[in-house]
Amino acid sequence: MADSKNDALLLLRNSIKSNSQITYENDDGSCDTLSAATTLVLSDGFKIAKTTPTRFRKPTSQSTDPNANPEGFYTAEAILLTWLLRDAAAGDYMRQAREAGLAVGFVSVTDRKAVVDWLEEKTQTHERIITLESKCSTPPSTPPLASRSLPQSGSHPQGDSTPQSSPEKRAYVPDPKDATIVKKIRLSEVELRDRTTVLRGIKSNNFSSLRSTMVDKIKHLKEAPKQPNPKLVAKKPRNQHPIIIIPSSPTSLITMLNVRKFLEDSQFEASEEARARMASEGIQKLEDMIPVYRKRSYFGPNGQETAVSGQEKSMRYFVVDGIEALGKFGPDAWDRVVCVMTTGQAWQFKPYKWSDPRQLFHHVKGVYVTWTNSPANPNIRDWNVTELKIDPNRRHVDKSVVASFWRELDGWMQMNKPWLVT
Repeated sequence: MADSKNDALLLLRNSIKSNSQITYENDDGSCDTLSAATTLVLSDGFKIAKTTPTRFRKPTSQSTDPNANPEGFYTAEAILLTWLLRDAAAGDYMRQAREAGLAVGFVSVTDRKAVVDWLEEKTQTHERIITLESKCSTPPSTPPLASRSLPQSGSHPQGDSTPQSSPEKRAYVPDPKDATIVKKIRLSEVELRDRTTVLRGIKSNNFSSLRSTMVDKIKHLKEAPKQPNPKLVAKKPRNQHPIIIIPSSPTSLITMLNVRKFLEDSQFEASEEARARMASEGIQKLEDMIPVYRKRSYFGPNGQETAVSGQEKSMRYFVVDGIEALGKFGPDAWDRVVCVMTTGQAWQFKPYKWSDPRQLFHHVKGVYVTWTNSPANPNIRDWNVTELKIDPNRRHVDKSVVASFWRELDGWMQMNKPWLVT
């Protein structure tokens, strides 16, 4: 270690104490900025390299020799920059330190005050400033302390007239337990970093193995034959058509008499009027299952229905009003039921596969048909049904009501029974 005449830390303090101007030089001669300099010119013409390690140890270092481990000590540049920016705020200090080229290695914010106080001689010692005498009096393995040596075990207390065995000042040897605790504390200390330096890890991570693994998996997936979705192939037959169940009650607004005209032509006709019309046409007996045809379409953002381009084939639905007719479709008929219309009476569901309305409308789309001017039905409050309100007088709004019904049913089928969508 250099003597006191050539010690960088003392030279900096003496220059500050004497109010001497500290100038900068590089290979081309004098320069104006610390970042461009390579040499600091101090008082009395002393010159030191700005990268010279001082005796001020960093918080994360345990070294006692700046020459043997210069990375563990602040450089002369870092100490000088702390003095020059002593009045700057913490954020401004770190920003200017980075601009001066000290992205790492600048004096931490927690050490700034201690460095400035020592340079201004407000304090004479610091626990991390290695004393010049420590090299010759303290073994390298002993952590140095700047505090006054305490009497060793067995020494005479202060004021005892017994002469000391050695007139020389002996180095303080800390208790081994205390040294171990201090060492653990210092190992867990983290140097304060800013948002730029905190992203820099202590070692580089190589993710090439992960990349190669993912490349192999992606290649395997591309080359493997595409397997159909089990949910979509569970129902193999393509000639099965969706089934809609309506109430068998004569008071229902939608019956087997008017359901085809309502769903196909988007026009509501009262059941009595439909019966009279069918009688005039010579139709005496009603079918127990009625096919309803509808061209494939989609609904735009404004709710308007538009036919699918190139799809002239119509979708076919079957409408029934009882379990007897439903049984004609086979044992898997309930798998094809997509909608149940109700008047709000729970007795309608007694012969169904699911007699509880809450359970039933978990498996099928529920639609409650009523007049627009009818009061709210408390029975359907806990049922998962969509209200289909028919105006008793204005027939020109029937088209929008029917379009809303198909839009709701299409969305439900796509989510729950897509194999029935042809």
